[in-house]
Amino acid sequence: MEGQEAGPTAAAGAPTAAASLKEVALVFLKLGTVAFGGPAAHIAMMEDEFVTRRQWLTREQFLDRLGAANLIPGPSSTEMAIFIGYEKRGWPGLLVAGCAFILPAAIMVAAIASAYVRYGTLPQVTGVLYALKPVVIAVVIQAFWKLARTAMKSIWLGIVGSVAALLYVLRLHEVLTLAIAAALAGAPVLYRRVRSSTGFSSLLLTRITPLRLSGVLAATAVPFGLWRLFLVFAKIGAVLFGSGYVLLAFLQTDLVDRLHWLTERQLLDAVAVGQVTPGPVFTTATFIGYIIGGVPGAVVATVGIFAPGFVYVALSGLLIPRIQRSRVAASMLDGVVVGSLALIGVVAWQLGRAAIVDVPTLVIAIVSTALLLRFRVNSAWLIVTAGAFGWLYRG
Repeated sequence: MEGQEAGPTAAAGAPTAAASLKEVALVFLKLGTVAFGGPAAHIAMMEDEFVTRRQWLTREQFLDRLGAANLIPGPSSTEMAIFIGYEKRGWPGLLVAGCAFILPAAIMVAAIASAYVRYGTLPQVTGVLYALKPVVIAVVIQAFWKLARTAMKSIWLGIVGSVAALLYVLRLHEVLTLAIAAALAGAPVLYRRVRSSTGFSSLLLTRITPLRLSGVLAATAVPFGLWRLFLVFAKIGAVLFGSGYVLLAFLQTDLVDRLHWLTERQLLDAVAVGQVTPGPVFTTATFIGYIIGGVPGAVVATVGIFAPGFVYVALSGLLIPRIQRSRVAASMLDGVVVGSLALIGVVAWQLGRAAIVDVPTLVIAIVSTALLLRFRVNSAWLIVTAGAFGWLYRG
C-alpha cells in the first residue's frame, strides 16, 4: 500500500524518515484529491499518513505544528501541509506541499464552476455525501485518539483540554479558547518560576516574539478588476480564523453587501462546493473567482486567499524552535495543542450528529472506525469505497 512502511511509529526524539521533493509533491497531490470532510478530517489523514505510515514526523512534532497552525489565520489543514513540507524539504518543500495540496481541489472546483456558469445549477452529490460523512467521522476519531494519547502529558493538561472543549461548546471564539488553554497550561510553570524568585521583569523578556496580525489589505466599492479581486481575498486570508461558516460571513460582507459582485444564492452555492469537494474549504474562492472573472478570476482569487497562509507559516516556522527553548512558552504551546484537540473533538461530535442519521450510516461509521483503529486501513481507500457505495445506494 502506498506510503506504508514497516516498523513502529517514530517515537519522540527518534530519527524520522527522509523524503524527496518529488515524494512531498506526490503525497500531497494524493491527499488533496481524497481529503474530504474539512480541516479536522484533513489533519486526521495527515497524522495517519505522515506519523503512522511514512514516519516523516514524530507525533510530538506533528502536534507542535498543529498548535502553531491553529494560532495563525487561514486554513489550518493547508497550513499543516505547508509546515510538513517545510519540515522535510525546507523552503522548496514549503511551496511544493502547499501548492500540491491546494491544486486538485482548485481544479475540481473550477470545473464545477464552469458547469455552474453554463447550466446555472450544481451537480447532485447527495448520495456520495451520505456515505462519505460517516467515514470522515471515523477518520477524525482515529486521529483524535492517537494524538490525545501523546498530547495529554499530565492530568493538568487533560483538565485544560476539558475546559477548552467546554468553552468552545459555549461558543467562545476559537482564538480566545486557545489563548485561555495556553494561559492555563503555562500557569504552573510561571508560578514555579515566580516562586523561585525570577521576577516578572525577566519573564517579560522571554524569547517569544508574537505575531501581530492585522488586516492591511482592503477593497473599496469600485467596479470589478482582477487586482481588486486579489486584494479582497488576500485580506480575507490574512485575518480569517475559524470554519467555513466564518468564511461565509466575510464573503457575504465583502462580495454581496459591499461590492455587489455576487448574489446570496451564488455565495451559498460557492460555499457548498467548497464543503463537498476534497481539499481546503477555502477553494470556495476558486468558485467565486470563476463566476466573477472566468479562469483568470479563479486563479487570482485562489492565490489571494492562500498566499497569506504561506507567509504566516514561513514566519511561525522560524519561531517554533525559539518557543520550545523557553519552558514557559513550551508549556503554553502544550496548552494550545490540547486546546486544538478539544476543538477537533467538539467538531467531530457536531459533525457526527449530522452525519449519522440512520442505521446504514451508523454501520458505516462503526465499521470504518474499527478498520482504522484495529487494522490501520488506509483512510483514502475507505473514502473512495464509501463514495462509490453512496453514489450507487442513494445517487
